[in-house]
Amino acid sequence: SSAPAGIAEEERGLHPVNYAAAAIVALVLYGVLLHFGIELGLVILPAVIFAKLAYNIHLRALEQKTREIVEASRLHSATVESLATAIDARDQVGVGHVRRTQIYAVGMGRLLGLSEGEIDALRTGALLHDIGKLAVPDHILSKPGALTPAEMEKMKTHSQVGASILAHVGFPYPVVPAVKHHHEMWNGAGYPDGLQGNNIPVTARILAVADAFDSLRGARPFRSAVSRDEACEFLRSRAGVQFDPQLSELFLRNLRRFEEEIDAEGLAYPEIEERSNKHPLLIQDGGPNFVEQIKRANREVFTLYSLARDLSTSLDVNETLSSFSAKIGDMIPFETCVVYLMDPAGDSATSAFSSGRHSDLLKKKRVIIGEGATGYALKKRSSVGNVDPALDFAFSHLSFAEEYSAMVAVPLVADDELIGAVSLYSSTVPSYQDEHIRLLETVGRIAADAIRSALKHAETRSHALTDPMTGLPNSRSLQMEFDKEVTRASRTGSSFQLLVLDLDGFKSVNDTYGHLFGDAMLRSVGKVILSQLREYDFLARYGGDEFVAIIPETDSESVRQLCRRIETAVSEFSLSVDEHRSANVGVSLGSASYPQNGETFDQLVVAADKAMYRTKENNRKKKNGGGEAGGSGGDAVKDAEVAAEFHEEVSSPHAHLASSVPVDAGLVVELDERHIIAVSAAVN
Repeated sequence: SSAPAGIAEEERGLHPVNYAAAAIVALVLYGVLLHFGIELGLVILPAVIFAKLAYNIHLRALEQKTREIVEASRLHSATVESLATAIDARDQVGVGHVRRTQIYAVGMGRLLGLSEGEIDALRTGALLHDIGKLAVPDHILSKPGALTPAEMEKMKTHSQVGASILAHVGFPYPVVPAVKHHHEMWNGAGYPDGLQGNNIPVTARILAVADAFDSLRGARPFRSAVSRDEACEFLRSRAGVQFDPQLSELFLRNLRRFEEEIDAEGLAYPEIEERSNKHPLLIQDGGPNFVEQIKRANREVFTLYSLARDLSTSLDVNETLSSFSAKIGDMIPFETCVVYLMDPAGDSATSAFSSGRHSDLLKKKRVIIGEGATGYALKKRSSVGNVDPALDFAFSHLSFAEEYSAMVAVPLVADDELIGAVSLYSSTVPSYQDEHIRLLETVGRIAADAIRSALKHAETRSHALTDPMTGLPNSRSLQMEFDKEVTRASRTGSSFQLLVLDLDGFKSVNDTYGHLFGDAMLRSVGKVILSQLREYDFLARYGGDEFVAIIPETDSESVRQLCRRIETAVSEFSLSVDEHRSANVGVSLGSASYPQNGETFDQLVVAADKAMYRTKENNRKKKNGGGEAGGSGGDAVKDAEVAAEFHEEVSSPHAHLASSVPVDAGLVVELDERHIIAVSAAVN
């Protein structure tokens, strides 16, 4: 403020007066002594001496009061500046923003010849122009993306709120209008009142230019910092639209002078590369200053808020783990992140997600409870940090362990249930500090609940799509897989095969040895069939003793060979009943090709059923001595032509197929609403 400076100047002006007054008093006293004699002088002299002493005491008191006022003013300014810096830190603004804005604004005010009161308004307004952001929620201030219309409206309230706060202070200069209107625009499109042109207070117009330029030079959660040239170009492009064109020109013309003052104050902008390369929560030696602490606290609040929001909408395990890892990366430095989930037996955990360096090599990495740092964290259900990362890889014999210099492992626990653990490995951080571990524990608690929900959803979904008898996918899952293959085939112009597999002799096994043994036979044969398929082939139990397989990206010869392998593997398999007895079954197969034999699931199943039952009849004839039938898995492919011919006859729902199905002589084909279910010899 200018008041203390004025008082000090006034005090300095009193010294010549003091000397003159002392000289006059001395002359008067000398004249009195000459005229009235020394007796009167002896009477007057003590009074004069006491008056002089009293005056000196008054001057010293005045000087002390002046010093107190100057110090109070300094403390006032420092307090306001610190408060403003803290408010800006909450908005993720770095150190120096309010002081640089103040230098720009006061400098422009002096160039314009504004009054001392208006200069004081700019000086204080520059410090407190965003005090109203105290009323804006943290998740809006720290949001990295674009604000929604509702969020933007909430943000706009800060100028009005700030003016209301400052109005209660009673500043003797017009700081309130400057703060209230510094977001008005020259064309009238600003807020809060939509003022236009010269109707906007000049102090507010100055603050708008100064604040905009310095804000652009600094990084924000939703954008990176821009260069000096880019910021200058922005002011030029928005002159006459957002900013007073004369003030924009004045600012740019004198920018070099302002920057020299900023450099002298030690407030120069850091290099853009330096700002972008610093991890937001990397704790430096000596600890962060108060601005960084506030910024980190608000980043933490927003990160936790966004993590809880994102995880609450995800029920997919992989998506949940991926979001979890990404949020950790926003807060804590690492080169590799691995999330382990407990295995069903509870004695180990397996890597369910890994990101960063060597993530491919760490997929499905298994950790025994109690082994290594992660195993110890799982065993004790407590965090482990600042240990040799090689301990975590000692049992895996992975050569890259020595690349890491620090690690931390935190267990994931939800409602006292151990879900797994998350482990971070770094080659750039000498050691993870207590703050890192605290943050990871906090994020882990939120993620553990979400991961458990996702796992339960996956389990429920698996039960809904899994046949409880065999553990294979059920008919519902089959339909979903079929739709997926149709989409892929339509997109790529390819085809796929659908196989229907029906067990021969299963009813006899079931009747002879009981349903429990029959169930065991179904499970075992399902595994035998599955062993003959490729990793990306699909096998489902369709119902009863029937299975359906989807075989993508294959040709007729490969299908023929596959059918023979399956038929051979099933026929050679036997299941022990007891020490002396065993049972076995056969299998009949039929195939149909998409889209040649049908384009819908029902059409292909009926076509494959037709081929399968011809194979089954050939197998029956062969078993009864009709060798000419030559039934084998190869017939399944040969009968694809029959299936195609059969498909041409099938275009209506299965419930109406009985009248349109061409029946081979000597056979009675029985249909239900789904597909062919039985075949028997005709009765003459």
